[in-house]
Amino acid sequence: MPYPKVTVVGAGHVGATAAHLLLVKALADVVLVDVADGLPQGKALDMMHSRSVERFGPRATGANDYSACAGSDVVVVTAGVPRKPGMTREELAGINARIVRSVMAEAVPASPDAVFVIVTNPLDVMTDLAWRLSGLPPERVIGMGGVLDSARFAYYIAQETGVDVAEIDALCCGMHGEAMVPLPRHSFVAGRPLTEVLTPERIEEVVRRSVAGGAEVVGLLKTGSAYYAPASSIVAMVEAVLGDTGAVLPSCVLLTGEYGIDGVHMSVPASLGRDGVRSIPVLDLDEAELSALRASAETIRGQLAAAGV
Repeated sequence: MPYPKVTVVGAGHVGATAAHLLLVKALADVVLVDVADGLPQGKALDMMHSRSVERFGPRATGANDYSACAGSDVVVVTAGVPRKPGMTREELAGINARIVRSVMAEAVPASPDAVFVIVTNPLDVMTDLAWRLSGLPPERVIGMGGVLDSARFAYYIAQETGVDVAEIDALCCGMHGEAMVPLPRHSFVAGRPLTEVLTPERIEEVVRRSVAGGAEVVGLLKTGSAYYAPASSIVAMVEAVLGDTGAVLPSCVLLTGEYGIDGVHMSVPASLGRDGVRSIPVLDLDEAELSALRASAETIRGQLAAAGV
């Protein structure tokens, strides 16, 4: 059977793990692209060696250029320098902006009809840059940040409450990074708002751990950064796009007045489908929540200005 085609740019831990998940879940044929000679080819071959064990149908190929990527349905951009211990996402902007410029210059002509999912950090800045460089409609250039942040929030809520994580529906919006905005009132434990389950003090601690979750992984690894949870988050978004499901996932999208914010890419709930963002349903936020979200947007504006985007 024919499968959709997904290009994953960057054969590091995040990209390769996402590619393997796409194969195992039988979602798409995958082209893994990286500038390192032999790296994407070797990882793709290794994945194919697991094919008879995992019993998946799609195929993986590796390439050092974009000729094999022509006609992709989705392009996932993970290429970039990962955070090192003590490094903020903002410090990555200069280096990774050059990488994203190079990727978009070749990936867009190869797959002009694709939905682009940006993963490179600092996520919100790189998503905005990729969109500006692409010339594509904003609904077809989206960033993966909110799904990951919400997944971490859900994990810490489950740890704190003892409730199975499958019963947790957590939501983080705003910037992917230290200025993210976890929303306890819009997060649920077995159908009950988190604000009815935990005390304000315990919620504050869960929020603190969620915001620091990525940095905690970096600190423990000592070299590199998280990749299992980011890869799973990427695949959730790609699955919604390829399946044209309309699933509402917290995604880094261009806001044009929603929540009183205009001209900023940041994570909010968005309905995803075959053409990218279908719609942006607006949450009923109280004044404190709106204030936090708008402050997060101003942080992103500052990063954009600093990066010259």
